[in-house]
Amino acid sequence: METPAETFTRDEFSLTRWQSADCAAVAAAVAGSGAHLADWVPWAMDGYTASDAADFLRLTHENWETGRAYEWAIRAGAALAGGVGVMTRDGGVEIGYWLAREFTGRGLVTRAVSLLVSDVFARGAGYVEIKHDEANVRSGAIPARLGFSLVGKEPRPDAVRPPSCAGTHHVWRLERP
Repeated sequence: METPAETFTRDEFSLTRWQSADCAAVAAAVAGSGAHLADWVPWAMDGYTASDAADFLRLTHENWETGRAYEWAIRAGAALAGGVGVMTRDGGVEIGYWLAREFTGRGLVTRAVSLLVSDVFARGAGYVEIKHDEANVRSGAIPARLGFSLVGKEPRPDAVRPPSCAGTHHVWRLERP
């Protein structure tokens, strides 16, 4: 698959490739969302610092350059609303996402994922998968809304499980039309 665009712009939101200049905004968005994120993702469980944000941004740069993953900031106007990423898999991709607490319920992730699904299929991906903890009903509503099929369950790979998690991922899949 070819490398995706670094920026996508739609009506009231945009996706922009993460930059090192985003460090303070990432740290503030994650830290400000406290338990909202820590309930579901291990990387937010013990607080989130500027050092964590810098490590994340370094990793996203490395992943982009090697083609392992492509990640973008979700921006609502000038505000950092969250993040979305496309991880390459054999023959397809997996998409993951998160939102800062104050940006939930606006359809931002649904529209961002829809945009990226169209993009990865145009660039040759054979399928898209989305995985989420079975207790995270809001996260699971996104692939359901976008026409994905629930194809299975698997144990969460996390060594430390976030507090609200059931420990089982739902696996959703959409095949290229």
